[in-house]
Amino acid sequence: MVSSSSYILLNNIIAIIAISFITVGTIWAIGNFMHPAKESTTKHIKGILLIAQDNLFNETNPDIFAMVRVPEKLVVLNKDFVRHDLIVDKLNINTAYLSPGQDFTTAIASNIPGTFEYYCSLHPTTMHGKIIIKAV
Repeated sequence: MVSSSSYILLNNIIAIIAISFITVGTIWAIGNFMHPAKESTTKHIKGILLIAQDNLFNETNPDIFAMVRVPEKLVVLNKDFVRHDLIVDKLNINTAYLSPGQDFTTAIASNIPGTFEYYCSLHPTTMHGKIIIKAV
């Protein structure tokens, strides 16, 4: 048989855990309001800008064109409410996960012409397209 003092102790432990969760959540929320995410500095991009929003890149998942041996600047900006990334396996491009408002700058470069698939690993069925690298 369990004594009533054991129930009281158990209830106190549960109350302490609940209060701890509430306190940590409140501190986290206040921190986000006091220090919001920085605005992207991608307002005047020279090169290619891919915006991840509504589980698409640039609303249409456009084909991207580049030339062999001519690096092309690529900026990926997440304007969605969920995380996204951009991966091009054969060109070794991987932005890692981008939180809302985050951006990543890289370059498209290849010594050989070809067509390469880009995609978001979190939403590959809706966020994918082609990078087409043409010979000079």
